[in-house]
Formats: sequence, C-alpha cells, structure tokens
Amino acid sequence: MTAWTHRSDLRSSLGRSRRQRSGLFALVGTGALVLAACGSSSAGGGAPKSNAPIVIGASLSLSGDFSADGQAFDRGYQLWAAYQNAHGGLLGHKITLDIVSDASDPAQVATNYQKLITVNHVNLVFGPFSTLLTVPASKITNRYGYAMLEGAGGAPLAFAQGLHSIFDVSAPVANALIPFAKWIASLPASERPKTAAYPTSNDPFTEPQLPVAQKILQAAGVRTVYSKVFPSEVTDFTPIADAVAASKAQIVLLGSVDVPTVSAFIKAFAQQHYNPKAFIATAGPDQGTAFASAVGASNTEGVMVPNAWYPGATNPGSQAMVASYVAKYGGTASGVNADVAEAFSVGQVAAQAVEATHGFNQAKIIAYLHSGVTLTSVQGPVHFDALGENTSATIFAFQWQKGKFLQVLPVADSSSSKVEFPKLAWGA
Repeated sequence: MTAWTHRSDLRSSLGRSRRQRSGLFALVGTGALVLAACGSSSAGGGAPKSNAPIVIGASLSLSGDFSADGQAFDRGYQLWAAYQNAHGGLLGHKITLDIVSDASDPAQVATNYQKLITVNHVNLVFGPFSTLLTVPASKITNRYGYAMLEGAGGAPLAFAQGLHSIFDVSAPVANALIPFAKWIASLPASERPKTAAYPTSNDPFTEPQLPVAQKILQAAGVRTVYSKVFPSEVTDFTPIADAVAASKAQIVLLGSVDVPTVSAFIKAFAQQHYNPKAFIATAGPDQGTAFASAVGASNTEGVMVPNAWYPGATNPGSQAMVASYVAKYGGTASGVNADVAEAFSVGQVAAQAVEATHGFNQAKIIAYLHSGVTLTSVQGPVHFDALGENTSATIFAFQWQKGKFLQVLPVADSSSSKVEFPKLAWGA
C-alpha cells in the first residue's frame, strides 16, 4: 500500500480482524473461468476475438522517484497474471500485460494511458503507483469510459474529481494513522507521551493523514511541538530532521512517501542521538528488504508504519501469494513489501468483476463495482462506496522488532504482537 499513494497509498473503518479474512486466491464465481469468451462490445475496452489474449494496460514508475514502488507493483501485477493464467485466464482468454514506464512523471502517465487506450486498444487498465500519478491517469481513463482499478492512489485528492470510474482496492489514506493515534491516546497518563512532532512532505498521500492523528492526540493531551510541511522536491532532509530533534518531541509522526525520506530522517536522528519513544512513518518501513538495507538492520528496531497488509498475514491467499513471490524473485517472506499485495489485489478484484459481468464491457464493470457487492483480495474484503473508496478495508500498524516486521495494532486483534514501547535506541 510505497508512494498504502505513494506508498503503498494506505488506504476506513476498523473492522474484521486479519484472521477473519477468507482465503483470497479463490475468486468469486470460479465456474466462470470455463465460460467461453463473451462477445459483448463495451464502452471502452471491448471483448477480444475468439482465442485472442486479454490485454491489460498499466503505467508504472519503473524509474524516477517512485521506482522502488513501481517495480514492486510490476511484480505484483505479474504474479497475479501468472496465477490467473494458470487457472484459466479471464473467461478462457490468456492475460497479457502491457506495462509501460512513466518515470514517476504526471505528464508522462497521462500520455501513457492515452496511448494504451487509443493506440494499443487494451481491454482493461490497471492503475499506476501513487495518488500523484493516479489523478492524471484517471482523467484519461474516465474520458474513454474505462474503469480504473488501482491500489496505491487512495488519497482524498484522487476522489475529489467526482469521477465514477476510479476504484481503490486498498484502505482510504486519511485514516491510516488512526490506530496508532488511538493507541497512544489509550495509554495511561503516566506512560503517555507528552509531546509530538509532525513533519510531512507536501504530498496528497501524506498531508491528509497527519491532521487526523494530530486531532486525536491533542485531545488526549499530547502537545504539538513541531509541525511543518516541507516541499516534496526536498533532497536534503537533514535540516528538517535536525529541527525535529531539537524539539525533543517524545513521538514523531513522519509524513513520508518512500524509503529514502525515512532513511534520511533516521540517520539524522541517530547522528543527533535523538531517540523518540515512538516513531511512525506513513510509508517506507513497509518496504521489507529495501527499507532494512537503506537504514541498516539495527536502525529498523521499533520503527512503525500503518498498512492493511504484511507478509505474515494468515489468510491462505496471502500466504500463497507470498510463497509464489519468494519462489519467483527469491529472498524471504519478510522481504515482500505491501506494494506487491496492493497490485495483486487490483488483479483479483478486476477478475471478479469481469467474471460477474461475463465480459469486458466497461460500463457494466463500473456499475457492478458500484453495486454494493463485497469482493475479496489478499488484503481482505473490498467494498466500494459511491466515491470508489474501499470502506471494508481494515487498517493495522506494524513494527520492526528484532529484524521481523510484526503486526502490533490494534491491540485487541489476536494476531497482534506487543508494541515495543518505548522503542530502543538507534543501533541497538
């Protein structure tokens, strides 16, 4: 969920626990896999000819600022396509992915979707990475009547356009930090931190999250000692991190969109010997091996991040996806980041919509996704509201402990480990 936007945009309500989620590789209407291809024409897309492959187009940040996330999304899409093809494809058609790079550029992403639709004539489109890129992309796909399913563009800005054709399978971004803020607020007064810092990138993914958490914490008596929005184009975070350290805030909520941002803050904090009691970043720590390699294994200890999925999720579908990832790309389960699950979920939901509507008619797919049906994904249940946000997504908080990435919030969830609080010193 990378930038659960940029990140993995996190993406409302806290609901069913992870262990209640069903096995998610099984798609709705499995019998539909053996159906013959539907010949209905569509508003956008269109049905392929007999025996022709289904072409799904997507623009991803394979280079540029969001390249780590874009590449992870590419792997997620590829894993889903391979799984689906091994189980009959879509309505008997083999799936071919047409993925092009947008170099993390909003102008290029618009150009890419224009070409995918009008020149390449793809049957379906999947979304890019980040709200920053999802907004211009969705304008193009909506113009041509295509449904855009995406997993990392869940900031309010993506839905402020009032388009009826965009659907985010992940959790709404603005609610991402609520579990953390409520947990801090629930601590006994003698243990509860007294001060907090809120540095954040000027980004549609990060900015909506911090005010929500700040309101909860201030109501609990946690005083704000630092709050600043810094330009998204900043490359030297040291002065900002030093100012946060100088505030001596007991907890830090960092609005970050990627691993480099979090890494820069952690390294600056370590140099200043500044160790807050709790440190949570909106994106970056969920990136598995990429995060641990960037900050150093010993500096991961105690770092937290919100998300709707992690590699240790117990549902069978998620476990199967993780096993497939490790088999194909190597590494370990803990190194699989949330972007992979977000992308895989996009494919799963798209497949269920295609099967339910018996074809590739975009208008029918859009109507079906707005019908109130609850679908499944490796991240959990998916139920879209009128805006296209997933209101059934459950948000968790995760923490690095002794080299492992563990679910720690909500406390009442049986799958949650105990929060390490206060966190150990950097390098411990």
